[in-house]
Amino acid sequence: MQLFLAPREVYANAVLVGLIFSAVSIGSASTQEKVLNLYTARHYATDEAFYTGFTKATGIKVDRIEGGEDALFERIKAEGAASPADVFLTVDVARLWRAQQAGIFAPLKSALLAKRIPAHYRDPDGNWFGFSSRARIIAYDRRKVSPGDVARYEELANPKWKSEICTRPSSHPYNLSLISSMILHLGEDKAREWGRGVAANLARPPRGGDTDQLTAVGVGECSIALSNHYYYVRLMRSAKTEDRALVERVGIVWPNQNDRGTHVNISGGGMLKNAPHRDAAAKFLEYLASDTAQTYFANGNNEWPTVKGVKLANPELESFGQFRTDALSLANLGKTQAAAQRLADQVGWK
Repeated sequence: MQLFLAPREVYANAVLVGLIFSAVSIGSASTQEKVLNLYTARHYATDEAFYTGFTKATGIKVDRIEGGEDALFERIKAEGAASPADVFLTVDVARLWRAQQAGIFAPLKSALLAKRIPAHYRDPDGNWFGFSSRARIIAYDRRKVSPGDVARYEELANPKWKSEICTRPSSHPYNLSLISSMILHLGEDKAREWGRGVAANLARPPRGGDTDQLTAVGVGECSIALSNHYYYVRLMRSAKTEDRALVERVGIVWPNQNDRGTHVNISGGGMLKNAPHRDAAAKFLEYLASDTAQTYFANGNNEWPTVKGVKLANPELESFGQFRTDALSLANLGKTQAAAQRLADQVGWK
């Protein structure tokens, strides 16, 4: 069963309705023993393979509610002990950290997850686990920029790129996590100087998603942009002529290969504190770390598996080969989110 939340802007007025709706439409421990109730902010159609695959492997039915990250988070808090949700899935460690700080997760001790998910991709106490990774790349106009000129995130603050950079708003978790990594690597003072330089180099007020930034480079609105890698791979795999043309014009760089490596983030989740089906929740999270499920992340949404050694069937993703990734613990990125937002506000990066 698949349900959808009301738009987040009206969510606050629909909490009570939502609570009643949950009680009658989501499986409970007393009425359905072999069921998993999932709240997911992953909005990718290809994720359907996870649910059917899990049910086929375990016999456990997946009932789910899909919605925006903030709306789902607020719903879980509002439902409290009466929540029917067993597992919360979302994207970006910032959101996982926020959920952990709110106390909605239940630590899960799983030898399988501890073995298969690298330590820097999971919470040390088992509150959440990262099942796929995404790199924050630098995209550039092949006709105007040499990839060597933007080989490091630090180069984005170079005054020669004034009015040449496009990006999402700084408040978006994808950018906040990058800023957090800069703080952890450079210290707040140098990171602030870097952020001030990036803000001064923006071609336009930040807006849109990552595909919008790539398109802006392609049409000449700016020469450089920040994007998660899988948006670019979607264009590579597209059958649309305009998407293929965009790839021909827009190149990408894996930043900081000669030092700390490219900043990466995760999509992940954890078992909820009030989960009525804890065994099913543990089995589902462990299933997401299986080779079968890990290939769904890669082949469906062009994300990299966090489990090492998983064989892919995605030629475009595999064409990038091996590259160095930043080994910072993602839990530390979560702890630095507030400092990252303060920095962005201070330097005028909207």
